[in-house]
Amino acid sequence: MLNIADTLRQWCREGRPFALATVVHVSGSAPLPVGTALAVDTNGTVIGSVSGGCVEAAVYELCQHLLAHGGPPALADFSYSDDDAFAVGLTCGGEIEVLAQRVEPADEPPFVAALDAVAAGHSCAVAQIIDGPGELIGRTLHVPESGPHDGTLSGKNEDTVVVEHTRALLRAGRTARIEVGGDTDTCPTKLTVLVHTNARRPRMLIFGAVDFAAALCQVGRFLGYHVTVCDARPVFATQARFPHADEVVTEWPHRYLAVTETDARTAVCVLTHDAKFDIPLLRLALALPVGYVGAMGSRRTHEHRINLLREADVPEEQLARLHSPIGLDLGARTPEGTAISITAEIIAHTNRGTGLPLSHGIGRIHHPAQPLPA
Repeated sequence: MLNIADTLRQWCREGRPFALATVVHVSGSAPLPVGTALAVDTNGTVIGSVSGGCVEAAVYELCQHLLAHGGPPALADFSYSDDDAFAVGLTCGGEIEVLAQRVEPADEPPFVAALDAVAAGHSCAVAQIIDGPGELIGRTLHVPESGPHDGTLSGKNEDTVVVEHTRALLRAGRTARIEVGGDTDTCPTKLTVLVHTNARRPRMLIFGAVDFAAALCQVGRFLGYHVTVCDARPVFATQARFPHADEVVTEWPHRYLAVTETDARTAVCVLTHDAKFDIPLLRLALALPVGYVGAMGSRRTHEHRINLLREADVPEEQLARLHSPIGLDLGARTPEGTAISITAEIIAHTNRGTGLPLSHGIGRIHHPAQPLPA
């Protein structure tokens, strides 16, 4: 639902009721991920999407019915139909489940608070009950990055468990389903909760103020990364040379990495291919719990680099994390093509993709996301 947060916030500020339809489950090659939403206001204005066009008309009618007649939240399943090309169904062959509910802004202060936090650029999450006792379905909880949460889902114990796992997903930058409860001693109410996250942009740390870095900045920023370029040489590390970088830092790479903030979504790209920079930097980077570490260079450079890292007592399990030579084999030669090669490998690694052409595979394209047990 946070894909349409700006408009939903405006409707809430105007006190305008609306119907909200959210993708709560995806199977197969559905076009949009869990958490994507469509909304319809009382004027018939529609925003967002749940399927890229395949089932929008049917979802729109469901929302219109809720606005006109009220009623509890409704779950609707949509899947592929090969009997009629114009039947309501996903032509991509996937299946989605949509939860539609009527929202009265005055009755949803936690939801409104979350929309305000998103508009202010704060890192936060919305936990939404999508399965459980009928009277609880659709309830939301606003969970900021730190501090107290807003609202309640079921009971104190359930809220505590949901908030804990919601913050874990927020740190990971993931929107996902979690299952809680069912334990009569602690959390008696069994719930399935969809956690919508509005996380801070992940970081891409590019070391080496070279032409390849300029192109990588542009692609990295397009993909939503907060991009930093770091180089020890002030004549090269300038904002003018890297206009697409969010920041340019003049410092020895390993010293900067030792003091800057990183997490499990951080991508470290070492483009210097100079041992005096690479070895102390990679020795540190491979020991950090970052998401990706890659280093540029020829295969001969890679072998020499690995030997130097072994001499620096870097364990083999850490060396196995290094993506070198960096990038996928796309036959790229230009800085722009190389930037695509590098980011393609980052995307494949992050999503556990193979990096192979889809035409060479069999079976479903998108792997289903399983609910996370709390």
